[in-house]
Amino acid sequence: METLKDILAQRIARSGPVSVATYMAECLLHPKFGYYCTQEPFGAKGDFTTAPEISQMFGELLGLALAQSWLDQGQPAPFLLAELGPGRGTLMADILRATRVVPGFHKAAHIHLIEASPGLRARQKARLQSIECPAVNWHDSIGDLPELPLYLVANEFFDALPIRQFIRTGNGWCERHVGLRDDHLVFEAGTEKPVEALSFRLEDTRPGDMVETRPAATDVVREITARIAARGGVAIITDYGDWRSLGDTLQAMKNHAHVPVLETPGQADLTAHVDFEALAKAAESGTSFTRLTPQGIFLERLGITERARALASQLREEALENHVLAHRRLTHPEEMGTLFKAMAFHRTNTPLPPGFEK
Repeated sequence: METLKDILAQRIARSGPVSVATYMAECLLHPKFGYYCTQEPFGAKGDFTTAPEISQMFGELLGLALAQSWLDQGQPAPFLLAELGPGRGTLMADILRATRVVPGFHKAAHIHLIEASPGLRARQKARLQSIECPAVNWHDSIGDLPELPLYLVANEFFDALPIRQFIRTGNGWCERHVGLRDDHLVFEAGTEKPVEALSFRLEDTRPGDMVETRPAATDVVREITARIAARGGVAIITDYGDWRSLGDTLQAMKNHAHVPVLETPGQADLTAHVDFEALAKAAESGTSFTRLTPQGIFLERLGITERARALASQLREEALENHVLAHRRLTHPEEMGTLFKAMAFHRTNTPLPPGFEK
């Protein structure tokens, strides 16, 4: 039976090595064999668990932060309440449940989800049909959104966008590719050449260092911030990574464990750390970005401990124990609290979104 590995091997044998970005895109989005088309990514039965799946508190607090920004910006109506990469719809469901208490918010909100996978769209539809909420619209890309004020969340969206990897040489860079050797997929370096977009990284890297870029991510940020600059709104991004890329961060996850990146194409989730500096630099004129904030600090500023205590008062035994563990997992420095970061974009001269500093 043909596999994605067979398809990639045939392509490489015919046309030569492919970029890491091409390999990653094929593994995740191939129409027949891509991970998001064939696998169960989320939850205990999947390959990884995201923050919204860990606890309802995550989505509730992000929803109320968006709602406060909406209030601070004069309650524009109508507006877009949007999410990039909504997974199973859990985050948006929690956002909508929490924001019911905000007068006028749901009446003004037009819900739009950016999701390319038909299977995940079906999951999201089923999840959101289980709660009372405004009508939901789906799009393949953010460019398809209507022209309205934009209040957007993106949790673990950017880490799954394809990356390119460059290895520093003496005065230039060699791009890392995926090639074929003895019928096995292998990494190999291309020819040395200058890379204008990385010229500033010659100052803080040494030969042998690796730097990752993510062109699709900067394109998305330009689109988001252009819309915010023109019509107002806020975008809150939570993901794992740091301010500046350095080193090989590409990883494959299967059954909640790391597996070799080239071993089972299409059968494991591929992600890489987000370079938040690159996102910040992509912001269009007329918008500002907040200071990069560890997720634990961000959630504490939004009141997660107070919310956790309120929920804990209604729980007993195993449910209480799981709740305490969920709070720790989201906020503790040794769990998701430090590795994951938060950043927001907003229109210049509007109030900072809750939980952030300049």
